[in-house]
Amino acid sequence: MQQYKQEWFGNIKGDILAGIVVCLALFPEVIGFMIVAGVPPVVGVYATFFITAIAAFFGSSKGMISAAAGSVALVLAHLVATHGIQYLFAATILAGVQQLVLGFLKIGSLMRYIPKPVMTGFVNGLGLMMFTSQLAHFQGNLILPLLGLLGIAIIFLFPKVTKKIPAPIVSILVITAIVLGFGLDVKTLGDMGSISTALPRFGIPAVPLTLETLRIIFPTALSVAIVGLVESLLTAQLVDDITEDKSDKNQESLSQGLGNVVSGFFGGIAGCGMIGQTIINLTYGGIGRLATFLSGFLMLVSVVLLNGAVVQIPVVALAAVMVVVSYETINWDSIKRLRTNPKNESFAMILTVAIVVGTHNLAYGVIAGTLVSAVFAAFKMAHLQVEAGTADDDHHYKVDGHLYFASAEKFLDFFAEEIAHEEEVVIDISTMTLWDSTAVEAIDKLITRNKKRGVKTTFTGANPQSSALFKRVSIHTEE
Repeated sequence: MQQYKQEWFGNIKGDILAGIVVCLALFPEVIGFMIVAGVPPVVGVYATFFITAIAAFFGSSKGMISAAAGSVALVLAHLVATHGIQYLFAATILAGVQQLVLGFLKIGSLMRYIPKPVMTGFVNGLGLMMFTSQLAHFQGNLILPLLGLLGIAIIFLFPKVTKKIPAPIVSILVITAIVLGFGLDVKTLGDMGSISTALPRFGIPAVPLTLETLRIIFPTALSVAIVGLVESLLTAQLVDDITEDKSDKNQESLSQGLGNVVSGFFGGIAGCGMIGQTIINLTYGGIGRLATFLSGFLMLVSVVLLNGAVVQIPVVALAAVMVVVSYETINWDSIKRLRTNPKNESFAMILTVAIVVGTHNLAYGVIAGTLVSAVFAAFKMAHLQVEAGTADDDHHYKVDGHLYFASAEKFLDFFAEEIAHEEEVVIDISTMTLWDSTAVEAIDKLITRNKKRGVKTTFTGANPQSSALFKRVSIHTEE
C-alpha cells in the first residue's frame, strides 16, 4: 500500500506539469482520429478519460498514456460507416472483453520474444510516422511554418532559461497569444470539429442482442483487441526500457481490457497505449500514476468547463510539440550503428521501420520484424559441426551445435558417408543439444541404420535436456 501511495503522490509537481502537457498533446490526435472514425470528437474525449483513469488505478506501467488512438479508430471506421455508432460502442465492449480474456491467458508474456532490433525499429518507425503526420499542419499560408519554427525553437531553447515550467506549455501559450493578438487566420482545435460539453452517461449500446449482431461486430472487435494489445504492450515495454523498471504485461492487458469495456458503456471508442504521448509524459517528468490520470481528467474538464478557451488553441502550436517529440523519439545512435551491428539485426530493424512507415501500422512492422528475426535465428541455430577422430582413434567423433529439424539431415548425411566401413563409432554430444522430436528421430535413424550395417553406435556426454528428451521420445532408450 505504501508503494502504491508513492506511485500516486511521490512526484506531484512533475506529474501535474506532465499531465497538462500530455492533455494538450492529446487534443489534436484524439479529435483528428475521431474525424477519421466518423464519430463526434467527444466520443474520443470520453474514451480518453475512462481509459486513462483505469490505467492509472489498475495498470502496471507507471507513466504510460492510454487513450483513444488512431490505430483502433481506423479499424472501427468501416463498422461506423456501415452500421452506425451504436455498433461501435458494442464492438468496443467486446474488444475489451477479449483483451480481458487474453490477459487472463497471460498473453503479455509473449513480449519477451520481441527482439531488441525490432523494438528499436518500432521506436524509429514511430518517430518518423509522428513527424510525417504533423507536416500537414505546417502547410497553407506562409505564417504556419514560421509559427511552427518559433514553437520548436521555444521548446529547445526555453529549458536554458528555466526547467521549472515545461517548455511545451510556454510554446503553446506564446503561439496562441500571437495568433489571437494579431488575429491570424490559422486552423484551431475548434475548426477540427465542434466538441460537446456534456458529461458522459452510462448506457447499454442500442443494438439487437442477437447472433447476427455478434457476427457483425466480432471480426472488428477481435482486430481492435489484437492491434490495441500489441501497441499497448509495446508501449509498456518502451516505458520499461526508459525508466529501467519492469511492468507486469499481463496486468497491463487486463487494465486495457477493462478500460475499453467501461469506455464502451459510457459512449466512448476503444483505445490503447499511445507511444507519442507516453514519450511526452516521461520526457517532462510524468513518472507516476497521477500524470496518467490527469492527462485524461484534464481533457474532460477542459471540454466541459473551458471549452471556449480550448477550441482557440492553434493546431500548429500542438504540432510543433509533436515534431520535437518525434525527433527525440528516434534512436539516432541505432542509425550510426547500422554498419557495425550484425547484418541480420540491421536488416530486421530497417524492415520494421519500412513497414511501420509504409503501412502506418505499428503492429504490422513489429510482427514482420519478429518473424524475420525468427528466421535468421533458425538459420543460425542450424549450425552443426562434426569433428572426426584422429588417426589413432578414428572411430571417435564430436558434434557441436544444435540438432533440430533444420540440421537433422546434415547430421545424418555426414555419418552416412564417414562411418560406412567402421565397426564401432563413439559420438561425443556434450556440446550438442537436442531440441525437438526430429532431432531424436535423426539419432534413432542413425542407430537403426548402423545396426543393419553391423556398426555399434555409442553416444556420450549428453546434457540433461538432451538426455531427458531422448528418453521420452526415442525408440532406442535401451541403447
